[in-house]
Amino acid sequence: MRILLFLLTNIAIMAVVSILFHLLGLGALLQQKGVPLNLTHLLIVSAFMGMTGSFISLFISKWMAKRSMGVYVIERPSNATEAWLVETVQRLSKQAGIGMPEVGMFDAHEPNAFATGASRDNALVAVSTGLLHNMSQSEVEAVLGHEISHVANGDMVTMTLIQGVVNTFVYFLATVAGYVVDRTLFRSDNEESSGFGPAYYITQMVAQIVLGILASMIVMWFSRWREFRADAGGANLAGRAKMISALRALQKAHEPAEMPTEFAAFGIRGGANGWMELFMSHPPLEKRIAALESGR
Repeated sequence: MRILLFLLTNIAIMAVVSILFHLLGLGALLQQKGVPLNLTHLLIVSAFMGMTGSFISLFISKWMAKRSMGVYVIERPSNATEAWLVETVQRLSKQAGIGMPEVGMFDAHEPNAFATGASRDNALVAVSTGLLHNMSQSEVEAVLGHEISHVANGDMVTMTLIQGVVNTFVYFLATVAGYVVDRTLFRSDNEESSGFGPAYYITQMVAQIVLGILASMIVMWFSRWREFRADAGGANLAGRAKMISALRALQKAHEPAEMPTEFAAFGIRGGANGWMELFMSHPPLEKRIAALESGR
């Protein structure tokens, strides 16, 4: 349902943009300037290119996580720690109303954890060995509650869809800019050959970089908001005091383990201060603790 609603939203946005461009006469203006660009067709192509990669990443996310992070999936617990981990995830998942995720561990000295997967009932929750060694069971339980909340909230799907929508309009606007600059400022007319001059490729590349940076601020803003919500979810599942204690323990730890970019947004650690916070997937830990202490 979440995927369907976002697809419908994306289609609606595309329709509104297409109608708006038609009402403003942008298509006709481009034709007058010698820019033979079908905006509706470009929107469709942009949506395909923008969403396809995001969906592929979503559906192979568990496989990628297992390989890139070296995750060991606990199929049959071999010791008391593994048995407790599986039992705790099972209990929290039942509380959250989701299917039992796969439970895994990855080797890292620093405390960290993440969740990924294509749906609420087909997810993976993994913790680092450093998390198990450096935190109490109650704190680990809170971290697991945080990750389970990500799954229950459908954050992996939502982040993927938002990224896809953003990619759609980055490609669309960059392509329009490339056409306009190539055909109007540089007067390129290559209809007998490829149809594009060098200015098109240069402009589109630069525009995609600039627009991509601006778009990442939108995606990261949502990611930070989603972290506050997952903290609240972890507090509801495991207890507010346990969640605050877990975040304080993370504050005392060393720098977080390096995680591949595609999974960093789903880890428990992260954050920065100042203007760099605009590009971070996680809010500073002190802000997350303050939000929990204030009851938000």
